[in-house]
Amino acid sequence: MRRMRTRWLPISMLLLFACGAAEKGPTQPAAGVPLASSSGSAGASASANPEVVVAPIVLAADARQTTAAGTAFTAPAGWTLQAQGARVSITAPEGDLRVAVVEAKGAGAGSADGADAAVRAAWASVHPGFARPLRLAQPRPGRRGWDEQRIYDYETSPNEKLYVLARAFRHGDAWTVLVIESGLATLEKRASQLRRIGDTLVPPGWSRETFAGKAAHELDAARLERIKASADKAREQAGIPGEGLALVQNGKVVFEGGLGVKELGKPDKIGANTTFLIASNTKALTTLLLAKLVDEKKIAWDTPVKKLYPDFKLGDAATTDKVLVSHLICACTGMPRQDMEWLFAFQKQTPKSEMELLGTMQPTTKFGEAFQYSNSMAAAAGYVGAFVLAPKKELGQGYDEAMQSRVFGPLGMNDTTFDFARALKGDHAIGHALDVDGKPSRAVMELNRSVIPLRPAGGAWSSVHDVAKYVAMELAKGALPGGQRYVSEDALLARQKPNVSIGEYATYGMGLMVDTEFGVHVVHHGGDLFGYHSDMFWIPEANTGGVILTNGDGYLVRKAFIRKVLEELYDGHPEADDDVASAITEFRAQIAVERKRMALPADPALVAKLAKRYRSAALGDVVVHADAKPGATFELGGWKSEIATRKNDDGTVSIVTVAAGGAEVAFVVAEREGKRALVVRDMQHEYVFVEQP
Repeated sequence: MRRMRTRWLPISMLLLFACGAAEKGPTQPAAGVPLASSSGSAGASASANPEVVVAPIVLAADARQTTAAGTAFTAPAGWTLQAQGARVSITAPEGDLRVAVVEAKGAGAGSADGADAAVRAAWASVHPGFARPLRLAQPRPGRRGWDEQRIYDYETSPNEKLYVLARAFRHGDAWTVLVIESGLATLEKRASQLRRIGDTLVPPGWSRETFAGKAAHELDAARLERIKASADKAREQAGIPGEGLALVQNGKVVFEGGLGVKELGKPDKIGANTTFLIASNTKALTTLLLAKLVDEKKIAWDTPVKKLYPDFKLGDAATTDKVLVSHLICACTGMPRQDMEWLFAFQKQTPKSEMELLGTMQPTTKFGEAFQYSNSMAAAAGYVGAFVLAPKKELGQGYDEAMQSRVFGPLGMNDTTFDFARALKGDHAIGHALDVDGKPSRAVMELNRSVIPLRPAGGAWSSVHDVAKYVAMELAKGALPGGQRYVSEDALLARQKPNVSIGEYATYGMGLMVDTEFGVHVVHHGGDLFGYHSDMFWIPEANTGGVILTNGDGYLVRKAFIRKVLEELYDGHPEADDDVASAITEFRAQIAVERKRMALPADPALVAKLAKRYRSAALGDVVVHADAKPGATFELGGWKSEIATRKNDDGTVSIVTVAAGGAEVAFVVAEREGKRALVVRDMQHEYVFVEQP
């Protein structure tokens, strides 16, 4: 699942790159010197002669490249590569995502002025006269052989549908600058390939840290204490009220418990059995159900989905026919992330209508070409499994019963449920997030109910006690604690086989990611809903796994938690604490910058010009309450929020919902056929609300 914070969401999506807005520029990059042959062979270096001009090359395969100064990176297959002097350009097939690696001179080592000068020189090389306002510049710790990094995020207006970014890397006294310009739609489609460039951008002479072949340490009391202390410090820095943590090693739970509280301002502590919405961690549990059905010979991974569920239909017939069971949660079908329909209209949705909604959705990349994450496809996986088992039952009921009988019950996951009423009556954590002013606040719980019709993709409530049992079973390759076989090893591990790449080191299987950046396999998945963020992981080589469940902005801390465990297992470089502190500082800076552009309460003159009600055929109604206290509000189906106003650089006005929990949605005030309108977008789709009588 994902948050609706439309401005900041792409930063977490891209994982490596923070994103800003893109300056308009030429569709095709300027002519330059090719770094590789037309067959995509790697190893050639850029010419340092700025006068040499050679036609660009479309790469037939991923190709390792080296600039004139020795900076290396991998250029993705299908992208266009060219070089001129100290600049190397890589352009995505769509033509509007352009990346340039520029060797630029700064003012000296260890200086923000040096980074600034290098970035100015890079823009002068890529776009002479570039003058887009800088939104935010932030330092980041040096990693992958770089001594320091600095990231530059630039202003844009919503109607431009663009992002632009610069990132400066210092190695010794030399600066390398990466600039990225992209249309939003292409950015989302090509994010995994863009990440590959960033994952592999390294200075000359760098050697990757690896734990391959090393014996893992026992997580003894001292190591556990350091892990907990690191997690607790990060929790406090991020303003997260509470976390549930669990660690499993060699078949035993070596720690399970909580840090912090269930709700701000109240003393109740998080415990091992406190439940949280685990969001997209549910996907792996759903594919575990499918693995059980494979063992029962009710399905096979290569069975066409239409054979099992005849009404299965996507917006593209050719893609529909290609989809096998193994593709339902593979993020590899080309189906885009199209969440607005179910997030806005959830009160009217059912599992059956969600399945029908898939028939209106079109793929935007070729089958198997790029990582694109679809919650709607993932939900279909669970409902297809339910239909196979009980074709006459309502899909949601069939799924819930199948998960209880084949997953939760056998694994002893007694805290785990899809029943919101049961969860909210029991020992549960209240979701929180930083609000528009950067203060921890209760999140919009109502919006989490949007996942109920889509629950195989992210609707489970669970505790670290329960998820640790699941992780222990994964580490035991399908065996239960007493040695009893729960699921076959073949069916279980098939879920980890790569379907599509996510950058250089990670792949996506079926509801599971596998990351090999440090020479060992880290199998994991994260989860994000409104006020709840989490991760679960296991490292087969170390026979160790863990769980982190949070009731705050936990996406800021969960990656560092995994890294800290790796550091303690293998005496890794101490990076986790600095990484999480940097991420939190940057996020808070983003909030502060965004807040300065907003008027809250909303500008009454702008609110007075709004209609009282708007309607979108796809998303339903928006009702404007101009006289609400303390400020004007939007009512959007099953939830409502106070609104702020923002005047954009292009003269347009945005109306922004500011309810805490990631439910920040920006509507652009517009006109359609003489009627007042509001326009809202995800990265690849646009929805228009038109005034109603």
